[in-house]
Amino acid sequence: MTSSPLSHLNAAGEAHMVDVSGKTATTREAIAAGSLAMSATTLEAVEGGNAPKGDVLATARIAGIMAAKQTANLVPLCHPLPISSVTVEIEADRTLPGYRIQARVKTKAETGVEMEALTAVSIAALTLYDMTKALEKSMTIGDIRLLHKTGGKSGDYEYVERHSDSSRM
Repeated sequence: MTSSPLSHLNAAGEAHMVDVSGKTATTREAIAAGSLAMSATTLEAVEGGNAPKGDVLATARIAGIMAAKQTANLVPLCHPLPISSVTVEIEADRTLPGYRIQARVKTKAETGVEMEALTAVSIAALTLYDMTKALEKSMTIGDIRLLHKTGGKSGDYEYVERHSDSSRM
């Protein structure tokens, strides 16, 4: 069998962890975003501090940070990385209505932190859902995507809108 264009597949087509030992450690950064859509009533309850489980936004922010640090334990072929910075921002968006979530992860390593940023957004959204599900179970998590990455052999990346999504972070 010939070699695969996918780095996580070997020549036989089997999944494996990519060997990054020959790469140079460089500064890398990734930014991911997503959203949690909910009713205006639920958003107002959270914004008013009336969520049944307490400080919803602080808990979701911490959950996102913790998730970024645990990505290699959650995604089978990810490398454990020395993460130097994780920030998770959660902003109310009344036009959604709901919350926009953005995570920024930095490292100096042989491989990038895209999966860590995406994991941070995903877990922050799941935590928001968990902490507000007593108010509403029909909330929708969505639009999770990589917005930006720097560093590495593949170079920089910027998300390009494919359809009208101007209300996103």
